[in-house]
Amino acid sequence: MAFSTACSKSVLDHLRRWLLLLVFVPAVAWTAEIDITNPQLLASEDGYVLTADFKFELSPRLEEAVTKGVVLYFVADFELSRARWYWLDEKLASRSQTYRLSYHALTRQYRLSTGGLHQSFQTLTEATQVLSRLRNWTVVDKNDKSVRAGEPYEASLRMRLDITQLPRPFQITALGNKDWSLSSDWKRWPVNSLPAAPQAEAR
Repeated sequence: MAFSTACSKSVLDHLRRWLLLLVFVPAVAWTAEIDITNPQLLASEDGYVLTADFKFELSPRLEEAVTKGVVLYFVADFELSRARWYWLDEKLASRSQTYRLSYHALTRQYRLSTGGLHQSFQTLTEATQVLSRLRNWTVVDKNDKSVRAGEPYEASLRMRLDITQLPRPFQITALGNKDWSLSSDWKRWPVNSLPAAPQAEAR
């Protein structure tokens, strides 16, 4: 009887240790590796554009993967919301932009693509430096009547490596693997007074 009780306690101790690991390890694995600095909303003829900087480094595993031909997809997500005292905040704008980082063995160049735009680089460092500088991304269209100059808003931005767009075998490898985890927390900042967007000159 005493032996049975001792075995039960031993099993319970092991279960507690595993539960602690299950809770603790994902928290470590998914800590933010991308730091967002200097986010700004600026007025333009197209509406409002976003500028920001991302500080990050690719892990040796990610560098090796892209150099061997694996395409890495990075996604920037933006939200603009307005506080409401009687309900949840009102989301006024939501945008996502995907960046495609790849290597072409024939030209021995790295390529960074977004939409229909492509840039080629001799080194991976040059490509990631450009990726780390977000410039003039239109996040609020000039025809969007829900966003008005002079009113207070809250802006939010994040950047993440989208492992769901990796080839299937790499998706399985990437799950819970810190070498494949690269993302930021949501960066939130108050926009107390949007400047008026300039009017396009009449032709």
